[in-house]
Amino acid sequence: MRTDSQAPQLDVQQSRRRRPTRALRRFGLATAGLSIAVLSAGHAAAAPAPLHQAVAGCSAPTDGQPNGKQFPGEPALSIDPGSGYSATLQTNCGPITVALDATNAPHTVNSFVFLAGQQYFDHSRCHRLTTQGIYVLQCGDPTGTGRGGPGYRFQDENLAGAVYPAGTVAMANSGPNSNGSQFFLVYKDSQLPANYTPFGRITAGMDVLQNIAGGGTADGSSDGSPAAGVVLDSVAADQD
Repeated sequence: MRTDSQAPQLDVQQSRRRRPTRALRRFGLATAGLSIAVLSAGHAAAAPAPLHQAVAGCSAPTDGQPNGKQFPGEPALSIDPGSGYSATLQTNCGPITVALDATNAPHTVNSFVFLAGQQYFDHSRCHRLTTQGIYVLQCGDPTGTGRGGPGYRFQDENLAGAVYPAGTVAMANSGPNSNGSQFFLVYKDSQLPANYTPFGRITAGMDVLQNIAGGGTADGSSDGSPAAGVVLDSVAADQD
């Protein structure tokens, strides 16, 4: 399912052979009997959770609001694709460290490093958690609606043979070559079509991510705002 929205969002789809759950019903596309998800743009996120609920290991986020910056186009490629890059996501539930794959996804890593340097992600909430069919936490939208983005789109990369095991970090999109700022972190092996650029892997903090997932969604559904009220207090990305 696609729309004209620039920003990526998670669309969970379920086979018509099964009765969709309340959380999945709105997406309604069949996938040959598999319960999988398509990460695409345009559907509003579920109603936001309070910024903090009683999920062990999570605390109130630091004070601040996303800066809401917009940019006229994809940043010029300034990273070295032959070098290693990493990112640290400081969440209100603990830090998550990601090794970025600049070799196979140079434009994606370049954009992520650029946006992190602009403090674009700081104080933004991770607006969506899925707990059925696929297992991801989606972040990167400073508006918290599932519709926000940096004002530009860029190309897909690293799709040949792409798979999404636990620890994968990949881009959500609204169709081919429509990447923006939203990304998802996989906390349990998930079956997805090879349509979403994998650009990193979690090297530390899987326990943090799985703890967030264990808290479920704010409304108890299989697709909604995480009960933990997850906020990216800061995101830093740079060359190793």
